[in-house]
Amino acid sequence: MNRPCTSPDFVKKIARGDSSLLRAGLFKAGEDQILEILRASAFTIFFVDDQQRVHIHDYGNAARLKDRARKIGAQVYENELTSQFRCNGSDGYLAWLDNVLEIQPTANYFFDLDYDIGVVNNPHDLYAWVREKNKNNKARLLAGYCWDWHKNISEGEKIPDIHIPEYDFHMCWNLAVSNRAWAIAEGSVDEIGCIHTAQGLEFEYVGVILGEDIRYENGHIVTDFTQRSSDDRSIHGLKKLHKEDPSKALALADEIIKNTYRTLLTRGMKGCRIFCMDKALGNYLRSQIQRNQHVAYSLEEPIDTLMQVATSKEGPDLSSH
Repeated sequence: MNRPCTSPDFVKKIARGDSSLLRAGLFKAGEDQILEILRASAFTIFFVDDQQRVHIHDYGNAARLKDRARKIGAQVYENELTSQFRCNGSDGYLAWLDNVLEIQPTANYFFDLDYDIGVVNNPHDLYAWVREKNKNNKARLLAGYCWDWHKNISEGEKIPDIHIPEYDFHMCWNLAVSNRAWAIAEGSVDEIGCIHTAQGLEFEYVGVILGEDIRYENGHIVTDFTQRSSDDRSIHGLKKLHKEDPSKALALADEIIKNTYRTLLTRGMKGCRIFCMDKALGNYLRSQIQRNQHVAYSLEEPIDTLMQVATSKEGPDLSSH
């Protein structure tokens, strides 16, 4: 008997099908979980955010859900959630990230200043800021998966994984001690989380290291999947795909890397600080934040002046303010 209603969580992680599940009789050969879920209920609600695709095998997206529903003759109703509570409820900040990371162009050159965002000059300043905000154990460090992860670490042993020699900065990835829940354990502020441990979680404040897989060159955001750690399974298969179809592989890598940083940069409910391995990227993000602050505090300026600031990639000249 079908359930009257089903609402699956983490839709992006829906699978195409798995041999163990096929052997268990939970799937029919050639089918996927989308069809199984649709057939299990008279009414199914999917909450979908295509911009949280951070793995090459993330399968559940809006287009695929609609395609599968129509294949079995299900009627599709599509609605958009008009507000959210992430990042202090700042929809403007999320749209601003989409714009500056070139995920998709938006009209959001500005966002409200209720969200505490900034760029720091070195990773030690980032760490110090996170520790200062960690008064109630709700601040964490995060980073792109550009450093290898030491395995088989014994109880109590910490071997630094993340090395930034220019600043003599060395820290461990999260769960250096395996029996602790990194998100809530005391002392986790001294470890760095990655996309696979941070996605789906929220903290009050986060400090994010943007690795060498994302840069700012010639006026645009550039991604480079070859800078990801070989331990990162989220891009496993991209090198093979790149040999077979370079354009498809680069487009997929660009989507995954940008979505990864969008996700990390939205884990803080109240604020976020950023350190960029690429200095040009750090300068670019800083200029975009300054432009936002300049416009917010300069509402007495003529509207044409504000629009010039809004549409400039270089950011405002703050020397006279």
